Amino acid sequence: MIPNEAASPEVRGDPEVLRTLGAHRPRSRRWLLRGVTLLVVLAAAAALAFWLRNRNGGKPREQFVTARVERKDLRETVTATGTLSPLDSVEVGAEVTGRVIRVNVDINDQVQAGQVLVEIDPEQLEARVEEAAAQLASAEASLKNATATVKEAELKATRMRELHQRGLVSSQELETAEAALDRAQAQVATAKAQITVARAGLKAAKTNREKALIRSPIDGIVLARTVEPGQTVTAGFQTPVLFTIARDLTQMRLLIDVDEADVGKVREGQEATFVVDAYPRQKFASKVLRLNNMPKPDSTVITYEALLSVDNRDRLLRPGMTATATIVTSHKPGVLTVPNAALRFEPAAKAATQDRPRPGLPLPGIRIGGGGTRRPPSGARPDAGPRRQETVYVLEAGQPKAIPVQVGGSDGQISEIVSDALREGMEVIVDAVETSE
Repeated sequence: MIPNEAASPEVRGDPEVLRTLGAHRPRSRRWLLRGVTLLVVLAAAAALAFWLRNRNGGKPREQFVTARVERKDLRETVTATGTLSPLDSVEVGAEVTGRVIRVNVDINDQVQAGQVLVEIDPEQLEARVEEAAAQLASAEASLKNATATVKEAELKATRMRELHQRGLVSSQELETAEAALDRAQAQVATAKAQITVARAGLKAAKTNREKALIRSPIDGIVLARTVEPGQTVTAGFQTPVLFTIARDLTQMRLLIDVDEADVGKVREGQEATFVVDAYPRQKFASKVLRLNNMPKPDSTVITYEALLSVDNRDRLLRPGMTATATIVTSHKPGVLTVPNAALRFEPAAKAATQDRPRPGLPLPGIRIGGGGTRRPPSGARPDAGPRRQETVYVLEAGQPKAIPVQVGGSDGQISEIVSDALREGMEVIVDAVETSE
């Protein structure tokens, strides 16, 4: 290759030679030129972005989210949790002491009233029956003996009276005969009483022998079993429980704990629904059957127990399941409503002046989105009280405008507006976000 400095003027002026020489220039110069150009473009873009963001003095713009005022059906509800239980369950125990020789049923078995569940060894009970029968026989024999003695004493007393009238016996001998008759009659009464006691003992012995066969008191299903063959059961001060039997699982009950703040809204006969964790997407129909007046004991929170009906014809539900019930306390069709978020919204400017935090105190509101603030909760809950004064905000010339309203009931998501301050179709502010132009 001929360097440019050594080339002759003719060569340096030749276009073909110049193109050949330019093709061999270092590539690093071209890449350097492209890098400088890219840096200039990026710097211009950054400067443009900085100017766009700060042309309003660096302040973000507040953009409001609104919702429409609508007429809807409002269903006020009360929610409480509880436990499912059988409509009627019985604990079956042993009333006699003995060794279990046979268990005839198991858990989940259907049983009929009078069916033998457990058999206890009747050997000792049979011996007690024989003993009681012998005592009865002895008492009956004593009665016969006493009866014969009475007859003998009556005859003797009759003869003594006749002889006394003739003057053949003394008055003392007559009195002795009459006293013997009275004693004989008393022995008869004693023998009859002993027979009554012996008969009662025999009856009790036979009853205990029958209790060796433990029978089901109701028609139902066995929920629990705590006895095995060969086990010895002892009937003492507390009867040992061998089985738990539910009458019918097609009909059950739900016992829920209603908070004292909601108990004033719950009435007998109100419709309700409930869900269980086993079937989270299925709602089961129910109804309030009873609301107790006494609060539940041993509770840090005052609650009142309510009884709800449960239709379990499909046998999906089981005793002991935890259920969350929703009781419909009021149904208002076609009322004017706003979202509850509109009742909690507070403009950022008002929150900054009225809710300015003081040193050592927590913030009075919770910031949402960007510019808006949720109002701190007041003494009344969203669904408490028949009516209460609240404030909602609408947009007027791009700025929030406060409108006082009277609020009625709520279902936790929407609230009823009972005043004429709002109309159907109006937009109320529910949130605010900060954006930059």
